[in-house]
Amino acid sequence: MNTEYRSPRYEEVDAWPAGDLVDAIVEGQLAAIAAVRQARPSLARAIEAALPRLARGGRLVYAGAGTSGRIAAQDAVELAPTFDWPEDRIVLLMAGGPGALDEASVGSDDVVLALAASGRTPYTIAALAHARRHGALGIGIANNPGSALLVAAEIAILLDTGAEVVAGSTRMKAGTAQKAALNAISTGLMVRLGRVYRGYMVDMRSTNRKLVERAHRMVVELSGAGDAAVRAALEAAGGRIKVACLLLRGAPSVAAAEAALEASAGQLRQALEAL
Repeated sequence: MNTEYRSPRYEEVDAWPAGDLVDAIVEGQLAAIAAVRQARPSLARAIEAALPRLARGGRLVYAGAGTSGRIAAQDAVELAPTFDWPEDRIVLLMAGGPGALDEASVGSDDVVLALAASGRTPYTIAALAHARRHGALGIGIANNPGSALLVAAEIAILLDTGAEVVAGSTRMKAGTAQKAALNAISTGLMVRLGRVYRGYMVDMRSTNRKLVERAHRMVVELSGAGDAAVRAALEAAGGRIKVACLLLRGAPSVAAAEAALEASAGQLRQALEAL
């Protein structure tokens, strides 16, 4: 496995000065992003294939072990506060819970993101196989070509990051590539599902003062209204940015704004155009 290979370049790494160590490690991070860029076609396929399932109410299911599992968890937990993605539509399957696969009740509208740097982690492969047997979309992300996880996946995403500065330490290049790939998939999905408008996270939860102020700035920018009007609209909308924008653009009531969003499947652009 390339991720376990000790590169001759780094045989004397423990004797290198700090500056050279930093150069080598940063160079590895750049190489990781280059590997993700090479995976652009499969990342785009993953987004397109996942969209209709999630639009029907499916869940995002993350499966992994060790570092890959923790990276998956980091991506998953950010979706609720950033995009107001329902927490009951996120499932985390971590190695060590043999009953979790059955308890998750994975179904045909679910999207399973299975990660393993090696591509041969038994739990992750089993989770992917289990999900596919139940009709879910199975997306496999691995850092070694031809690995079992990629073979088992409906959509295989190879992040060929090669040898690490520290052999086998896949929290480095491999981990960076996995996080960047998940960023691309999950954020791409949220954008396409209407949770982003004109570059703003318009489904963001305003759970503290900083986010309340951010929501206010967003609505000012998106509506062109003054501070007092925006404040009143956000209060009437219960802090919901999309509803506030619609009120300021002519929706006669909160109920009418909500109906416009429902008719447009949550797409603020379409709801505004329909006013």
